[in-house]
Amino acid sequence: MFEGGVSNAEIARAVGVCAESVRRWRRVWEQGGASALRRRTATGRPPKLDDIQVERVRAALEQGAQAHGFEADLWTLERVGAVVTRATGVVLSRASVWRLLTGRLGWSLQRPERRAVERDESEIARWIAHEWPRIKKGR
Repeated sequence: MFEGGVSNAEIARAVGVCAESVRRWRRVWEQGGASALRRRTATGRPPKLDDIQVERVRAALEQGAQAHGFEADLWTLERVGAVVTRATGVVLSRASVWRLLTGRLGWSLQRPERRAVERDESEIARWIAHEWPRIKKGR
Protein backbone atom coordinates (compact mmCIF):
# COMPACT_ATOMS: atom_id res chain seq x y z
CA MET A 1 0.00 0.00 0.00
CA PHE A 2 2.94 2.34 0.71
CA GLU A 3 4.40 1.58 -2.71
CA GLY A 4 1.02 2.22 -4.32
CA GLY A 5 0.86 5.73 -2.83
CA VAL A 6 -2.16 5.03 -0.62
CA SER A 7 -2.63 7.69 2.05
CA ASN A 8 -2.00 7.03 5.72
CA ALA A 9 -5.66 7.61 6.57
CA GLU A 10 -6.82 5.07 3.96
CA ILE A 11 -4.31 2.49 5.18
CA ALA A 12 -5.39 3.09 8.79
CA ARG A 13 -9.05 2.50 7.89
CA ALA A 14 -8.25 -0.58 5.81
CA VAL A 15 -6.06 -2.18 8.47
CA GLY A 16 -8.11 -1.01 11.46
CA VAL A 17 -5.42 0.94 13.30
CA CYS A 18 -4.88 4.58 14.16
CA ALA A 19 -3.23 6.92 11.68
CA GLU A 20 -0.28 7.49 14.03
CA SER A 21 0.66 3.80 13.74
CA VAL A 22 0.58 4.05 9.97
CA ARG A 23 2.78 7.19 10.07
CA ARG A 24 5.30 5.34 12.24
CA TRP A 25 5.24 2.31 9.92
CA ARG A 26 5.71 4.55 6.88
CA ARG A 27 8.82 6.17 8.44
CA VAL A 28 10.26 2.71 9.16
CA TRP A 29 9.40 1.54 5.64
CA GLU A 30 10.99 4.63 4.06
CA GLN A 31 14.22 4.07 6.00
CA GLY A 32 14.53 0.31 5.72
CA GLY A 33 12.02 -1.03 3.23
CA ALA A 34 9.51 -3.84 3.75
CA SER A 35 12.01 -6.01 5.64
CA ALA A 36 12.24 -3.34 8.37
CA LEU A 37 8.52 -3.83 9.08
CA ARG A 38 8.87 -7.54 9.84
CA ARG A 39 8.38 -8.81 13.38
CA ARG A 40 11.43 -9.04 15.54
CA THR A 41 12.08 -11.47 18.33
CA ALA A 42 11.10 -10.23 21.75
CA THR A 43 13.74 -8.27 23.56
CA GLY A 44 14.42 -8.39 27.24
CA ARG A 45 16.43 -10.33 29.71
CA PRO A 46 17.30 -13.83 28.54
CA PRO A 47 15.98 -16.69 30.69
CA LYS A 48 18.24 -17.88 33.51
CA LEU A 49 17.78 -21.52 32.48
CA ASP A 50 18.52 -22.80 28.99
CA ASP A 51 16.50 -25.62 27.41
CA ILE A 52 18.90 -28.34 28.58
CA GLN A 53 18.69 -27.12 32.18
CA VAL A 54 14.89 -26.98 31.98
CA GLU A 55 14.80 -30.61 30.84
CA ARG A 56 17.15 -31.54 33.68
CA VAL A 57 14.75 -29.86 36.12
CA ARG A 58 11.75 -31.61 34.53
CA ALA A 59 13.43 -35.00 34.96
CA ALA A 60 14.30 -34.20 38.59
CA LEU A 61 10.75 -33.08 39.39
CA GLU A 62 9.22 -36.15 37.78
CA GLN A 63 11.12 -38.30 40.29
CA GLY A 64 8.87 -36.88 43.01
CA ALA A 65 9.53 -34.77 46.08
CA GLN A 66 10.42 -37.73 48.31
CA ALA A 67 13.23 -38.72 45.96
CA HIS A 68 14.80 -35.37 46.81
CA GLY A 69 14.59 -35.87 50.56
CA PHE A 70 11.29 -34.16 51.31
CA GLU A 71 8.97 -35.85 53.79
CA ALA A 72 5.76 -35.67 51.75
CA ASP A 73 5.49 -36.18 48.01
CA LEU A 74 4.13 -32.68 47.53
CA TRP A 75 5.73 -29.90 45.51
CA THR A 76 5.79 -26.32 46.78
CA LEU A 77 7.48 -23.36 45.11
CA GLU A 78 10.20 -23.44 47.76
CA ARG A 79 10.85 -27.14 47.21
CA VAL A 80 10.94 -26.77 43.44
CA GLY A 81 13.32 -23.83 43.84
CA ALA A 82 15.63 -25.98 45.97
CA VAL A 83 15.62 -28.75 43.34
CA VAL A 84 16.30 -26.21 40.57
CA THR A 85 19.30 -24.92 42.52
CA ARG A 86 20.62 -28.46 43.15
CA ALA A 87 20.10 -29.55 39.54
CA THR A 88 21.42 -26.42 37.79
CA GLY A 89 23.19 -24.23 40.32
CA VAL A 90 20.80 -21.38 39.46
CA VAL A 91 18.82 -19.69 42.23
CA LEU A 92 15.32 -18.59 41.18
CA SER A 93 12.82 -16.39 43.01
CA ARG A 94 9.38 -17.81 43.85
CA ALA A 95 7.90 -15.85 40.92
CA SER A 96 10.52 -17.26 38.55
CA VAL A 97 9.86 -20.80 39.81
CA TRP A 98 6.14 -20.25 39.14
CA ARG A 99 6.87 -19.01 35.59
CA LEU A 100 9.15 -22.00 35.01
CA LEU A 101 6.48 -24.46 36.15
CA THR A 102 3.52 -22.90 34.36
CA GLY A 103 5.23 -21.43 31.31
CA ARG A 104 8.17 -23.53 30.25
CA LEU A 105 7.16 -26.85 31.81
CA GLY A 106 3.42 -26.49 31.20
CA TRP A 107 2.45 -27.62 34.69
CA SER A 108 -0.58 -26.29 36.56
CA LEU A 109 -1.52 -25.68 40.17
CA GLN A 110 -3.05 -28.74 41.78
CA ARG A 111 -3.98 -28.99 45.41
CA PRO A 112 -4.27 -32.33 47.20
CA GLU A 113 -7.77 -33.35 48.21
CA ARG A 114 -8.21 -32.95 51.95
CA ARG A 115 -9.78 -36.06 53.38
CA ALA A 116 -9.39 -37.89 56.65
CA VAL A 117 -7.07 -40.87 56.34
CA GLU A 118 -9.23 -42.86 58.75
CA ARG A 119 -12.43 -42.19 56.76
CA ASP A 120 -14.74 -45.22 56.83
CA GLU A 121 -17.25 -45.13 53.96
CA SER A 122 -19.41 -47.97 55.35
CA GLU A 123 -19.70 -46.23 58.76
CA ILE A 124 -20.66 -42.97 57.00
CA ALA A 125 -23.37 -44.78 55.01
CA ARG A 126 -24.69 -46.45 58.21
CA TRP A 127 -24.78 -43.08 60.03
CA ILE A 128 -26.67 -41.41 57.16
CA ALA A 129 -29.16 -44.30 56.95
CA HIS A 130 -29.83 -44.75 60.70
CA GLU A 131 -28.60 -41.85 62.82
CA TRP A 132 -29.38 -38.87 60.60
CA PRO A 133 -33.11 -39.66 60.22
CA ARG A 134 -33.37 -40.12 64.01
CA ILE A 135 -31.61 -36.77 64.66
CA LYS A 136 -33.66 -35.02 61.98
CA LYS A 137 -36.95 -36.19 63.58
CA GLY A 138 -35.71 -35.03 66.97
CA ARG A 139 -35.97 -38.35 68.81
